[in-house]
Amino acid sequence: MEKVQGWEFFGMLFLAVIFVFVKTGEAQSMSFLINCGANSSVNVDGRKWVSDLAPDNNLTLSSTGLAASTSTLGGQSESNSLYKTARIFTEVLNYTFEGIQGDYFVRLHFCPFSFENFNVNESSFDIVANGLKLVAAFNVPGEISNKNMNLQSPRSNSSSFSLIKEYILAVSLNVLVMEFIPAKGSFGFINAIEIVPMADNLFGESVGKVGGGSVNLNLSGRGVETMYRLNVGGPEIYPNKDSDLWRTWEVDTSYMITANAGSEISNSSNVTYSSMNDSMVAPLDVYETARTMSNTEVLDKRFNMSWKFEVHPDFDYLVRLHFCELLFDKANQRTFRIYINNRTAAYSFDVYMRAGGKNKAYHQDFVDVVSSKFDTLWIQLGPDTAAGGAGTDALLNGLEIFKLSRNGNLAYLERYDSDRTSGNSKTWILWVGIGAGVASVVILASVITFIFCFRKSRRRKSNDTKDNPSGWRPLFLHGSILNSNANAKGSSGTQLPSWSVASTRVGKRFTLAEIRAATNNFDESLVIGVGGFGKVYKGETEDGTLAAIKRADPQSDQGLSEFETEIEMLSKLRHRHLVSMIGFCEEQNEMILVYEYMANGTLRSHLFGSDLPPLSWKQRLEACIGAARGLHYLHTGAERGIIHRDVKTTNILLDENFVAKMSDFGLSKTGPALDHTHVSTAVKGSFGYLDPEYFRRQQLTEKSDVYSFGIVLFEVVCARAVINPSLPKDQINLAEWAMKWQRQRSLETIIDPRLKGNCSPESLKKFGEIAEKCIADEGKTRPTMGEVLWHLEYVLQLHEAWTHSNNGENSFSSSQALGQDNTEAEERHKPTSLDEETGCDLLSKSHNRRN
Repeated sequence: MEKVQGWEFFGMLFLAVIFVFVKTGEAQSMSFLINCGANSSVNVDGRKWVSDLAPDNNLTLSSTGLAASTSTLGGQSESNSLYKTARIFTEVLNYTFEGIQGDYFVRLHFCPFSFENFNVNESSFDIVANGLKLVAAFNVPGEISNKNMNLQSPRSNSSSFSLIKEYILAVSLNVLVMEFIPAKGSFGFINAIEIVPMADNLFGESVGKVGGGSVNLNLSGRGVETMYRLNVGGPEIYPNKDSDLWRTWEVDTSYMITANAGSEISNSSNVTYSSMNDSMVAPLDVYETARTMSNTEVLDKRFNMSWKFEVHPDFDYLVRLHFCELLFDKANQRTFRIYINNRTAAYSFDVYMRAGGKNKAYHQDFVDVVSSKFDTLWIQLGPDTAAGGAGTDALLNGLEIFKLSRNGNLAYLERYDSDRTSGNSKTWILWVGIGAGVASVVILASVITFIFCFRKSRRRKSNDTKDNPSGWRPLFLHGSILNSNANAKGSSGTQLPSWSVASTRVGKRFTLAEIRAATNNFDESLVIGVGGFGKVYKGETEDGTLAAIKRADPQSDQGLSEFETEIEMLSKLRHRHLVSMIGFCEEQNEMILVYEYMANGTLRSHLFGSDLPPLSWKQRLEACIGAARGLHYLHTGAERGIIHRDVKTTNILLDENFVAKMSDFGLSKTGPALDHTHVSTAVKGSFGYLDPEYFRRQQLTEKSDVYSFGIVLFEVVCARAVINPSLPKDQINLAEWAMKWQRQRSLETIIDPRLKGNCSPESLKKFGEIAEKCIADEGKTRPTMGEVLWHLEYVLQLHEAWTHSNNGENSFSSSQALGQDNTEAEERHKPTSLDEETGCDLLSKSHNRRN
């Protein structure tokens, strides 16, 4: 009897495992068809679109906004029933989709219509998906009516003025947060959201680069926007004809430079895929039609079939060309060249050879960079002059163009002008003429002034040199913009860095007397930190402001390069979660920087090793979110991004309100150039936080910061040092020890005892998953900082919901925690653009010596 019961038990356990496995698979391939602002579902193209407020659909809204509807909508399309409702928002609105993971097509549907007092022409909003900015200052009517940018991709219905924006997103940690952010004083709207699972093999990892070579796309860490999708030589293909991906394929004629340069051909029988793995790349309908050259016997071999597309400048683009040889049944009967942006992408291209025969569907991918100076992308197919006059016909069946995110950003700020009339043009020409005349006078006056000032400075040069004694030279210009008296070179005559403080906006210029007064003549009792560059003093300026004052040691070169790097970085960075300078002093060969004093010191000091009251779980999450926002800005706020390279809890500082800010940029590096995936550099950083992949290859990427931040997350939840030799062997390294328990999904076993019972189990589980993802062995499998940030926000939401369900009790009973646990929600959701982040509270009272 016991044996039977045992077998029954194992049988039930086996079935339970299978059930969980199946349900997990279903969750990971889940589709969402959301009818925004509607009270009921609607059927379109044979698919059911449910209300965004329908229960039990794995979707939650942060707020309901305003449900809008219209009874009149132009056009007869069935999709109009989907566009008769919308959700309008005047404040930040989050759509959180749970239970999905993997690669997805995300389509956002817009159809502007009038509703009450909302003028759709005045709408403006941003959209962010898991930290990836999709659009900025987005105005739907402006984009639809903008004749210079045909970006109504993949499909726009001109009769009803609808617009669909399509993106490909890699969703990790089983949650996707779509954030809709209206501009100040404006509003936004959304009609429908469509999320469809994408085949894993839709894109390869390595893609040919225009001009030669190849590049690793690493799409798992990038966002993709569909710009164009064309059925070349054939009719429009509607979503219900495109397998399970529901894509729209436009006709190509409107994009051709010369429409009669290519003739349409078709073959609707016997077309198959050259590889079964390509069955999801495009429907067979795409390959059953094509466009070939109209006249292959032209004397001018520069004759091409050409398509021109308007694109956003300063982005990378993936161009996918679809081919299927429909006529010839032998090799070398049709060979041609492929040009992208007037550069050769492929020579002697033979579709029959590459696809493996006639009627075989095949595709080829290329990557090219569109510089900031251009907004067009050309695709041309034409004769291969090396092949002679015979067999130089060209063929193309389909074409797709995808924009790839750069530094966590897909957004391009459009400028729409509805007043482009001939009268305005004449007025503009008149003003240009007037401006040219005025400019001529100004230029002449400037030249005369320059000559006068140049001669005057030459007469003062010898006197200035005497004021700058030999020895260690200051970094900064002793004059220039700031009206000082010394020359712009050091005593050795070496030109000073172009980023000197005199040429940047870094705050007040302090006199040495003011610095001495603030530090009581550099009183040793006021030293709060020491580094290779010198000492940091706690000071108080004349107006009573507390400051952290960093003084470089003139007798030591140790740390000088790091100090210069920090100056360079802080001179161009402004963000509420980064430290910033409030002033400097450069008198008498001194090199001193002044920062705002950070009342609560380092994050580490509140975790362990001090007698400070511990932080609550909510405070720890908010500190991690603040640091993540700072790092995300570093990675995306500059053209090439900035890699911090020394992320650790002692470099995360807390102000008087426990708002976290990243500090210490002495090891920071500018990110890789556009055509590179990494920065090759010597290994630097702090032991215990160092990315092992960076250590092995000496190839630095933004994912190196992500790894270090993952260690910070484990340090925050476990409240112990990352390396502690006094512990047993298996516990010395925090990363190894924490991962051992995290893989067993038992992280709660080793968390800070002071957190037990005071934090949401679900939030702790998600927190551990984020940390685990961050410290993955390979950088390409780690999330971006934008993704980490959004998942941490989600963790905080889980904990707050849990807290409220427990009668609103705080998650930690410490009186200190209760006093500081009320950081407002807007502190977490404040925009992170450079323009809005000009006020920063900064530097710590403890600057530790580098390891």
